[in-house]
Amino acid sequence: MTKGILGKKIGMTQLFNEQGELLPVTVIEAEPNVVLQKKTAESDGYESVQLGVYDKKKTNASKPEKGHADKAGAAPKRYTRELRNAAGDYEVGQEVKVDTFEAGELVDVTGTSKGKGFAGAIKRHNQARGPMTHGSHFRRSPGSMGAMGHYHVLKGKKLPGRMGGGTVTVQNLEIVKVDTERNLLLIKGNVPGPRKSYVTLQSAVKTAK
Repeated sequence: MTKGILGKKIGMTQLFNEQGELLPVTVIEAEPNVVLQKKTAESDGYESVQLGVYDKKKTNASKPEKGHADKAGAAPKRYTRELRNAAGDYEVGQEVKVDTFEAGELVDVTGTSKGKGFAGAIKRHNQARGPMTHGSHFRRSPGSMGAMGHYHVLKGKKLPGRMGGGTVTVQNLEIVKVDTERNLLLIKGNVPGPRKSYVTLQSAVKTAK
């Protein structure tokens, strides 16, 4: 069964492990989550639980949000996400804390990447540029649009456009330390998104080689 928790990215720092190695770590603040809903294969066609974290002002919550949270005996939440294949381990109204995980476990972290705005094909897709001298007219342009026989640009062509601001998942990140007193998780490496952005942590789907 999958286990997970929702939290907020605080920033990055570094610490030494037992072997004396200096590790870059990302600090995730994960206040106690509340199980707002539990879905089963019999009633919904699949198994999952819906977690919520960080209370929302009731004046900012809609009537359906209030009613949904009342069923779990909780306040409306700012950030809610579903965890698939985790219904058997949780009950509605239960609190999920950082002690769900232990140091050394591997997790997949999902967040919204930083938005870069409009970017060209070289920055956006890591394409190579043409020569900058000797009369070259191909410098930082995307190149050929495709064969002449199609008479249109094929779907999926890598072109300039809006870069970043999408959902990104980084897999197999190791939990270095769990601070139960301050509700913090220290994860080796970097995770998607800017500071103060919300992230979802789940048990690693793949195992590290």
